[in-house]
Amino acid sequence: MTEREDTDIDFDFFEEEPPTEESSGNDRTIRRPGGPRGPQRPSAPTNLTPLLRLVGLIAFAILIIVLLVFWIQSCNEASKTATYKNYMAKVSEVSASSQQIGRQLSTALLAQGLKQAEVERRISGLARQEQLDVGRAREITPPGTLRDEHDALIEALQFRVSGLNGLANALAATAQTKDVTRAGSVLASQMQRLLASDVVYDDEFKDPSSAELKRQGVTGTNASGGPLVPDSNFLQTADFATTTAMVNVLSKIRGGAVTPSQGGLRGTNIVKVEVLPAGTELSTTTQTPITVRTNLAFRVTIEDSGDSQETSIPVTLTITQSRGGNITLKKTIPFINPGQQTAVTFTNIPAVNFGSTAQVKVEVQPVAGESNTGNNSADYPVIFSA
Repeated sequence: MTEREDTDIDFDFFEEEPPTEESSGNDRTIRRPGGPRGPQRPSAPTNLTPLLRLVGLIAFAILIIVLLVFWIQSCNEASKTATYKNYMAKVSEVSASSQQIGRQLSTALLAQGLKQAEVERRISGLARQEQLDVGRAREITPPGTLRDEHDALIEALQFRVSGLNGLANALAATAQTKDVTRAGSVLASQMQRLLASDVVYDDEFKDPSSAELKRQGVTGTNASGGPLVPDSNFLQTADFATTTAMVNVLSKIRGGAVTPSQGGLRGTNIVKVEVLPAGTELSTTTQTPITVRTNLAFRVTIEDSGDSQETSIPVTLTITQSRGGNITLKKTIPFINPGQQTAVTFTNIPAVNFGSTAQVKVEVQPVAGESNTGNNSADYPVIFSA
């Protein structure tokens, strides 16, 4: 082997390896003085603030929606209440007009000096007025929940038109009938329609309407400030729908004797006074305890103790109290026949004083020609309790 060859072999054992990536000057590791560092606290996420803002905006939006819902509900409740009260205010105008026509009928039947033809003419005019009330009622749009009740209201008014027309026609048809009892029966059958109108009004309109308004949470007065559900009594007394009453009316308007003969008696007297709803009869000698309820009322029974029919008799009930002022209520009996008893009821009693002695005084105004007035008034000691 030659010297050149030995040299080549020596160099083969020291071949240079290719430079690694760590040896690159660009990736040189820089060490900080002081040795390795310990664990560090992680920094707060940089997106936390926007998240909190988003949550706040969502909460605010929910609050706005809740308040909006409550506001809408409040507006709906106010609108519903106004709708019912406005409706009842319109009904009140019609029912009051109809009730006034009923009073005019009583006046026509009981007035002194009117002849049959004049009474018939007046009643026909009242029927035309009542027909106008039917038309006014038809123009009123009821709330959806009171449609059936409104139909009953119209039906009651139609009964009144029918009764008035029937009464006028019956007066004409019986003008020549000499049998007054038979004629009175014919008139009474027409008066029954007027009585039926009051029953329909109360049972089919007033009571169901009151119940529905209570269910809807509507209370207080109507839009005109009157009773929430108005009343309307066409006949001042159910006695008008009897044959006896109509016989007396016919006798009067035909010029018959409706006043007592010379020396006959005239007058009325108090029979009894009862506390409702208990039905307790008051005493003039013993103090009666009265438990006050929301439907407290007094029923006064009067008797015609004379020989003739009496009309338009005022009755006054006064509660005398030691404090707070006295309470005075007035009613009128349209008519009463000889020997007949009739009752008037005083309702809507104002607040009374509890625990102190009071006195209920009843007075019946004497009729013309009444000589004995000692039984026209009475005092009843009472004491009210809650």
